[in-house]
Amino acid sequence: MTVSDRPLVNNHIAGKIILSQSVKPKPLNAWSSALTLGWRALLKIKHVPFQLFDVTVFPLMMTLMFTYLFGGALAGSPKEYIQYLLPGILVQTILFITVYTGVGLNTDISKGIYDRFRSMPIWPSAPVFGALMGDILRYSIAAVMVLGLGFVLGFRPQGGFFGIVFAVLLVQLFASSLAWIWIIVGMLVKSPESVMTTSFLFLFPLTFASNVFVDPTTMPGWLQAFVSVNPVTQLANASRGLMHGQPDMSSVIWVLVATAIITAIFAPVALRMYHRER
Repeated sequence: MTVSDRPLVNNHIAGKIILSQSVKPKPLNAWSSALTLGWRALLKIKHVPFQLFDVTVFPLMMTLMFTYLFGGALAGSPKEYIQYLLPGILVQTILFITVYTGVGLNTDISKGIYDRFRSMPIWPSAPVFGALMGDILRYSIAAVMVLGLGFVLGFRPQGGFFGIVFAVLLVQLFASSLAWIWIIVGMLVKSPESVMTTSFLFLFPLTFASNVFVDPTTMPGWLQAFVSVNPVTQLANASRGLMHGQPDMSSVIWVLVATAIITAIFAPVALRMYHRER
């Protein structure tokens, strides 16, 4: 054996020692897998800046536009109107963001990324729950943006810190249940653009035909009937009550029951479709 062969032999022996060691890396548990893929969902914002627009610029633009365009006509002044408007804008903003769960899922499936997940030693449902966890942070960012601008414009919630926190958590809880629907849509349609189109056809009527912007008592009777059973109306009522220190417990309970029903119906369907897709 020549001197030049010795490094190869030493590397071969070192490799055998490493492979023969009994200590093996522990497989990721369900929580670790979901958390890792949740962080991945957030990193995707770097490559899709439009998502950041919906989380930051869009809610700020909507808050400013409605406050100063309609505040004087509807409530006498923008400062008075924003006390009513801001909890509703918060609801609308977060509900619109729920669509990105389905968009991200559809994008990954169409690009073959989910095929790679099948070969990884991770919890099979981790990509779905990771996407949901990433969206919760998106919801939080949007809530901070809306509330921050609201305080600058004169929003003064009587419910204090805990009223705001409970309102945001309730909205996030309902939004997380709604995201299961967009997961199903994301696996049914062929492109991310189709997911966006389908979701907005559903979300725009629900958010605008509600009490997010105006008191429904001024609406025609047939429209009031729809608004009263609209889940967005109940969510906005619950959010306003909690923020202003006058909790509407009937609306809170309605939202919690609706969240449980939506999750119980659509979550199992979404997971079954996802595993079938895999």
